[in-house]
Amino acid sequence: MSVSLLILTKNEEQDLPGCLKSVEWCDDVHLYDSCSTDRTAEIAAAAGAKVTQRRFDNWSAHQNWGLAHIPFKYPWVLYIDADERVSDGLRQAALAAGTPEAPESAFRLRRRDFFGDGTWLKYAQISPFYLRLFRPEKMRYERLVNPVSIVDGPVGEIEGFLDHYPFSKGIGFWLERHINYADLEAKTILENRVKGGEFSFVKAVTEKDFTARRFHQKEFFYRLPGRPLIKWLYMMGLRRAFLDGTAGVTYATLQSIYEYFIVLKQREMEREKRKS
Repeated sequence: MSVSLLILTKNEEQDLPGCLKSVEWCDDVHLYDSCSTDRTAEIAAAAGAKVTQRRFDNWSAHQNWGLAHIPFKYPWVLYIDADERVSDGLRQAALAAGTPEAPESAFRLRRRDFFGDGTWLKYAQISPFYLRLFRPEKMRYERLVNPVSIVDGPVGEIEGFLDHYPFSKGIGFWLERHINYADLEAKTILENRVKGGEFSFVKAVTEKDFTARRFHQKEFFYRLPGRPLIKWLYMMGLRRAFLDGTAGVTYATLQSIYEYFIVLKQREMEREKRKS
């Protein structure tokens, strides 16, 4: 064994038992909790996980603090959320790749998002690849929400799936959570513009590193007019979300609504800034 587990939580008593069951093979599971008010910490402790609590401020600051202060037993960390499950294939791949002698600093893995009816959003899912297996001292995060992973060293890829159930608590919860995400996204957009909008259209197209390319693509996208409609057309036309059936069309529509939340929050903040 050379891999520790890190699970981020906030009031996850519903999803946490299934998540913990999928990582029973690991003897160093850490629950990094944002001061839950339900039984999240109790459930984790009863399952043998080590619990660290910290009040949430923003995504990158919270994640960076955890990597710097949580005492992991092993040199590699597999980071997951409570609504995610580690498949057998991913478990085997992570244990095979995450050895002390491995030259890589991180590994990219593939996540499968599922709609509430159990449909795999194979086409509608915007980004299936994530840097979730890494050496904690070689990883840091940037951006207030949907953080970008910055790796110090070479990156590899591993097989297997991390299964994600973002609608496990219902569409209402998903919408409520994304309203909060929209607030942080709008703040990030305005902060980047104050800094001069450091992004490159060329890198958004040609950058070989997937994470860096996605960062530049997002920054370019946030400067386009009519973003909600563009996002829906992109998901339905280029990504062919309709091939996932009703679930895919619904998900594409929800994503465009989320984009509209960001636009509204951004406008609101700009008005407040002009008044002040």
